[in-house]
Amino acid sequence: MHKTAFILGLACSFVASLALGHSEQETQDEQVEQAIAAAVVENADNATATLEKAVNINSGTMNFAGVREVGDLFAAQFQALDFTTEWLDGSAFDRAGHLVATKLSGNPNAPKFLLIGHLDTVFSKDDEFQSFKQIDSRYVAGPGITDMKGGNIIMLEALRALASVDQLDRLSVKVVLTGDEESSGKPLDLSKQALRAAAKWADVALGFEDGDSNIKTAVIARRGSVDWSLTVSGKAAHSSQIFQADVGAGAIFEAARILNEFREQLAGYGDLTFNPGLIVGGTRIEAMDAPATKSGFGKNNVIAKTVEVSGGLRALTQDELKHAKLTMHKIVADNLPHTSAKLTIGDGYPPMAPSEGNKKLLGIYSEVSESLGYGPVIAVNPRNAGAADISFTAGHVEMALDGLGLMGSGGHTRDEVADMESLVINAQKAAILMHRLAN
Repeated sequence: MHKTAFILGLACSFVASLALGHSEQETQDEQVEQAIAAAVVENADNATATLEKAVNINSGTMNFAGVREVGDLFAAQFQALDFTTEWLDGSAFDRAGHLVATKLSGNPNAPKFLLIGHLDTVFSKDDEFQSFKQIDSRYVAGPGITDMKGGNIIMLEALRALASVDQLDRLSVKVVLTGDEESSGKPLDLSKQALRAAAKWADVALGFEDGDSNIKTAVIARRGSVDWSLTVSGKAAHSSQIFQADVGAGAIFEAARILNEFREQLAGYGDLTFNPGLIVGGTRIEAMDAPATKSGFGKNNVIAKTVEVSGGLRALTQDELKHAKLTMHKIVADNLPHTSAKLTIGDGYPPMAPSEGNKKLLGIYSEVSESLGYGPVIAVNPRNAGAADISFTAGHVEMALDGLGLMGSGGHTRDEVADMESLVINAQKAAILMHRLAN
């Protein structure tokens, strides 16, 4: 089914439902949705048990065996729903790999859904924070419980509820659970190849991250995230000669000029942010064994010969990103005398702009939430939600929505806690959202 045709089909289906008789159609839909919601509640204990198993398996990104073990656990769950599963080995991009699960409808015009999650966490194999721990009847602590093993469970429970009322076969679904969301493999083109391919196939992308961990919000836009590095060179000489016509200002003053120009010309531009996270300068610079660690040597009476800076850049739209790149390169090229500089900006996560399709999808999701008695859902401020795998669907799907996962607090820390009430609520909302889109 062509993606634009899918959007037009939503409008046509609405008109057709009016022709069938509003009250009769409404009654049928309400009965199915009530059954879906009830099925989620009925299986909540089993869902929690599966979540506990997943959380108790360490799957820090670089623990390849652990990531694969969590993948096997979820693969069995999808296979029980008649999905075909495949493990995509990640050797080519130095990561464990990804789990892909697929179930196609017999109807060639069925809407195509891409459901996105990830298997890895930020907690390494030797971290002290390793296990699922019940705090009280509502809250549970555990590594990766909200980011995002709980989201994977919500995804599964939504599909399970649809299957229980014979509605799952009306959809075509592809699930991609990546094994390197927390630390992407390189090259990025290989790491995200499966995700991009699935996005090109799909009409709608749903991400089950926890967004800003507010159940009253969902994500229609995420800022892209790319790394940048700056290398500056100057003319080394005795400090008494600094600023002389044949010596110049040195590498540190040139680096300071560049960074200050970045701030003056780009700060406050849309939703763009940029941050120099590490700077080292002096007579010489040496890399250290630990990642993101460098050592500099310099003397107060010697003009600095070199400076290295590394940082991050986040943009909400491709236009913001393009403007930032052009501006930064122009600043870097306008060097002080006897200095030179090189700026490198990586690929990273692309921006996921707040498209009209995304806004429409949020509107439908909010209506689902209200119909269940949970109140409206509004868009997350993109400043409050970081980059995520759903960003790689931007430009490929007509509609995308993220932040549908397990809510809580303390993500990426040893204080990560899940609000288990949100498991049932968000699984119900996701299932009924897909059901309504299928109608």
